[in-house]
Amino acid sequence: MGDDNFGHLERLVSELDARGLLARVVRAQSGRLFVRVINPNATSLSESVTCRPGTDLPDWWYCWSWGERLHTADDPAGAATKVARVLAAVGE
Repeated sequence: MGDDNFGHLERLVSELDARGLLARVVRAQSGRLFVRVINPNATSLSESVTCRPGTDLPDWWYCWSWGERLHTADDPAGAATKVARVLAAVGE
């Protein structure tokens, strides 16, 4: 699981960077990987995104920090668009 997880997260980081967000893959002390995303224009706007295999489907999914599915991992551009929308500061 780890290698697929890392690859999906790296692709998401690239897409988030292209949208002007600060993003990097982080390894928690538990060993769990996630993407930490920050809006550089409003640093209080941030999110942590994980990537997990689906339990009911064979696909991998990006998930919000609270565990809800965000977007399928085979479309990191679509996931990045959703994250960018959520982290957009008013007036941006």
